[in-house]
Order: sequence, then C-alpha cells, then structure tokens
Amino acid sequence: MSKNDTDYPCSLSRIASPPKQLFWQGEPLECLLNKPRVTIIGSRSMSAYGRRVTEQLASDLATQGIVIISGLALGVDTAAHQSALRAGGQCIAVLPSCIEQIVPRSNLNLARNILDNRGTLISEYGASQPTFKQNFVARNRIMAGLADAVLITEASLKSGTMHTARFALEQGIDVLAVPGDIYNPLSEGTNSLIRAGATPITKIEDVLAVLGLETKKMSKKRPKGSNKNQQIIIDLMVKGENNGENLLQMSELDISIFNQALTMLEITGKIRALGANSWTIA
Repeated sequence: MSKNDTDYPCSLSRIASPPKQLFWQGEPLECLLNKPRVTIIGSRSMSAYGRRVTEQLASDLATQGIVIISGLALGVDTAAHQSALRAGGQCIAVLPSCIEQIVPRSNLNLARNILDNRGTLISEYGASQPTFKQNFVARNRIMAGLADAVLITEASLKSGTMHTARFALEQGIDVLAVPGDIYNPLSEGTNSLIRAGATPITKIEDVLAVLGLETKKMSKKRPKGSNKNQQIIIDLMVKGENNGENLLQMSELDISIFNQALTMLEITGKIRALGANSWTIA
C-alpha cells in the first residue's frame, strides 16, 4: 500500500517521516489496528530479570486482547512475540528488511508462527531491496507510530531502543518503562526514561491504566507437581521466587532431590528456564 491509499494507517501518516509505501503479509493490517496495541521493545542481550518481566507483561497484555508490536529482533523482541503467541495473542512484527528475507534468519520460524496466529509482518522495503544498517533505526518510528503506547522492559542508555522512545515522544505516544536494578547497565536506559517522565510499569494494571482499559478477569491455572517435592518448588515460584539457589534454600530439600524435581518440572513443561540459574512457571 502507498501513502495515498485509503487503507494506509492514519497513525503513520501523521509522523514526521511517514513510509512512502508499506508491504505486509498475514492478517489485514486494519483488523489489528482496530484493537488496542502496545509496542514492547528492549535490549537484545537481556538479563534473566528482563526476560521474566517481558514474558510476563507480554503474556498478560495478550490475554487482555492487546496486540503486541515488536521488531522480531533477538532478545526482548523475541521474548515479547513468543510470550504473546503462547498466550493466544496476536502480533505485528515490523521488519528492517523486506518480508521475503526475514532478519534475523534465526527467527524465521517465529515469523511463521506470527502469521499462523492471525498476526502480520510489515515492512517499508520491497522485495529484493537490500537491508542496510540504518534500516534498524528507521523501522523504530513505525513501531512507535503503530502503537497506543511503547513499553520498554530493559535497555541500556546507548541502546537502539532509546531511538524508539524518542520517536514515540515526538509522536505524542505514551512511553512506559520497567524500573530495573540500579547497578545493572541494562537498566540504565529504562531508569533514565522514568526520571525523564516515562510512566513506571510494575504490573499489567499500570499499562491498562495508561490505555484507559479495565482489567478483564484472567484465569491462569496454577500447574500441579507430580509429587510433594515438585509442588514445593511450584508454590515458591508462584509466590515470586525464581532464583535457583534461593529456591533450593527455601524448599529445604536435599540438593539431589531438588535437582531431580526441578529437572522433571522442566521436562514436563511446567516451568521454563530463564538463564542465569533462574526459572519461571511456563
């Protein structure tokens, strides 16, 4: 579609440098743009904390019927798309390349999953157009322009994510940020945005308040362990503990029994590893 077409997104026509043309594949774009939308972005090298909050917020928002927009990049983008899909939600992936050449190539299956789940791939680059370094920054203005709000879950000060925050502010779109560890460089960007006036986000209700939406009742079944030892670990994780060492200590289980229970919970898909000896309920 071109800028003069009637189905060209109104929100993009109002930005400083609107794309002259848009190429898309999947669910008609106007169907998704009629729903509330949040862009979730952040670091490509996210911490276990960044992964956990990204997965939780993306999943919860998708459960509320909110379309998740991101850039299909590694790190936070990938976690946001995957979590939204697992929750039965829809995604828009804004590409820095033409639709026929998914970047990064390792996310080709994720792109297919987005299409299989009534989502959309979108790009301003036609078939066979090369992918330049500047494309990655340029697509950020589209991710901001399509959203009702931009949520940054983890980012360093010099992250490309900060470009998206700037585009959002220029377009009058709400910028939301998850506060992080003051000693972690990956949280410097989000903490800086909050100091500058971004809305701090610690739970889904904070996002919904910005969007002017009420919380729909969410019924998430708590997984059950196959034995008493597994259930002890699950109960601790439900209360918010996810660090392996803390789980071992708080469970008061023998280390061999603990490791066996943890392994079986992962094999049976009841928990999922976050990296850095951290875990979350699947």
